[in-house]
Amino acid sequence: MRTKLFLLLILFGLVAPATAQVSIGIGTPNVSIGINLQTYPQLVPVPGYPVYYAPQLRSNYFFYDGMYWIYQDDRWYASSWYNGPWGVVAPEVIPVFILRVPVRYYRRPPPYFRGWQPDAPPRWGQQWGNEWEQRRSGWDRWERSAAPKPAPLPVYQRKYSGDRYPRVEQQQELQGRNYRYQPQDPVVREHYDTRRAQSAPPQKGRDNGQPPPEARGHETGPQGKGAPKDSGRGKGPDQKKDGEKADDRSRDHK
Repeated sequence: MRTKLFLLLILFGLVAPATAQVSIGIGTPNVSIGINLQTYPQLVPVPGYPVYYAPQLRSNYFFYDGMYWIYQDDRWYASSWYNGPWGVVAPEVIPVFILRVPVRYYRRPPPYFRGWQPDAPPRWGQQWGNEWEQRRSGWDRWERSAAPKPAPLPVYQRKYSGDRYPRVEQQQELQGRNYRYQPQDPVVREHYDTRRAQSAPPQKGRDNGQPPPEARGHETGPQGKGAPKDSGRGKGPDQKKDGEKADDRSRDHK
């Protein structure tokens, strides 16, 4: 259920019409995150975590498991491309390794981060309440030696900057051709699978795109288009032609 909520939220942002990169609409025209990256950002691994961050940006910008993540205005956003479009991610389904990134790697921390330990993750339970804390119990406890390896960066996206940045309908095709990584996180994996299914070409029929025989009706039968009108097929042994019937009647009158 939680992953479905994530998909509804993030896909709504991803299929929205792409506006100018100065301001990307999320959900409603009144919501934007103001991301406007002219080039692919420098991404550096967070030591000991399968996450990258962007130290040169004045933004809480991360990369994890094949997707980009931004924390801004008390919300998380995600995208498959470095400059969006972005989709809102519900707090209930944010991957745990994104939640675990220490405070010091937030390049633009909100005011309520002040006083929190720089080498510890943000106090998300304090921010999102006890109900969230109960649902995501254990998010801040993990075996560091068992952390997964960071996903490879989709560096092919460096070629697409400025005016070359692809439209939404082009992004999935380019990613499928250039980035073979398969996500490990179940939330990210389900998002990938959904986008792949949506972008797959429709299956053609068994006769190269023509409608099935049952839909083509009489045109597929022996009397169909192009067949002789009277081929003599289908007549039983007692069926005779008109000339033969006339000869029989003349002999009966003799």
